[in-house]
Amino acid sequence: MKLSDKACRTAKPKEKAYKLFDGGGLYLEVTAKGSKLWRLKYRYLQKEKRLALGSYPLISLAEARELREQNKKLLTQGIDPSAHKKEQKHLQRLNSDNTFEKLACEWYDTQKPAWSESHARYTWRRLDQNILPEIGHLPIKEVKPLQVLDALKKVEARGANEMASRCRSLCDQVFRYAIISGRCEYNPAADLQGALQPYKKTHYAAITSEQLPEFIRTLKSNRARLYPHTLLAVEMLMLTFVRTSELIKATWDEFDLEAKVWRIPAERMKMDREHVVPLSARVIDILRELKELCPTSRYIFPSQIQLSKHMSNNTILKALERMGYKGVMTGHGFRALAMSTIKEKLGYAHEVVDLQLAHQKKSNVDRAYDRATFIEERTKMMQDWDDYIKSLGNK
Repeated sequence: MKLSDKACRTAKPKEKAYKLFDGGGLYLEVTAKGSKLWRLKYRYLQKEKRLALGSYPLISLAEARELREQNKKLLTQGIDPSAHKKEQKHLQRLNSDNTFEKLACEWYDTQKPAWSESHARYTWRRLDQNILPEIGHLPIKEVKPLQVLDALKKVEARGANEMASRCRSLCDQVFRYAIISGRCEYNPAADLQGALQPYKKTHYAAITSEQLPEFIRTLKSNRARLYPHTLLAVEMLMLTFVRTSELIKATWDEFDLEAKVWRIPAERMKMDREHVVPLSARVIDILRELKELCPTSRYIFPSQIQLSKHMSNNTILKALERMGYKGVMTGHGFRALAMSTIKEKLGYAHEVVDLQLAHQKKSNVDRAYDRATFIEERTKMMQDWDDYIKSLGNK
């Protein structure tokens, strides 16, 4: 039965909070203290969620119903209303003057002409992925050292100590630019010089070829209860051994399933060159599964929160941790695993595997190989790798 304005107006508090339902997920929650709060219950990606719409009578019954319809329209577009609300608040904050993000953009624009294209891209990526989501919306003159440190500690928590140090340096430069341009008087990043963990450059954690069969069994059993998208992302990373960022940011227009190739554009590659990944039979099956799971997103691995964005950079690492491989395996570790296993078990030359890994060439011999694509041999190699992994999973 639908609510009436009289029922909302005359609802009295009880010992415990209770709900008055209007239909379509909309209800009025009456708290024990007498507050009356509009809530919308809905499902997104098979998960029940709730959205606060405001309080009654500030938001009338008619207005609450209108908000319900607006948010249902977002759902039909594949957008999570809760995430949309947060994003709108974030955009409102960005519109205010002199946020950290605004000053970061100004600083970046002044420095970019002196940088190479790849350096400019990586500099902005470090800020955009690690710092701006945490403090970008804050007025720069109000940012405290602890807020910067909290953002950097989240980077450290991923095991990326070097990245955290680089990000502190970038924050330091943004704050110094803000001081010079008269937008703030204090640099909180300067006080964090010794607050981060020291780092030593090490190789990414990776399992060995002997550990691969057990890893495949663990992945197939899905005892970690990973989301279907996450499960397929780990498997596809293992089969293609591209960099994690190259996978999670992949869009459907990069794939040609008929030609069985994935062309990663130069602007998304570390070496600023287009990279061709031959697609094995299982990878093509994965892509078809992904299209059925989420046919509307431009990304093959959309965010669980908002389909218009790609999967988080940390999702695969957290999935590996849940599988029991914390400190033992990383997304980047699949590259080392593929290099050693394909050479040792499948007998392919180092130069062919290295070309598929899109590594920077150091020696004259490697650069000579780099002039050729070896696409036919690489295509065969990727299917052999697929077949090898499949054979391990069947044992």
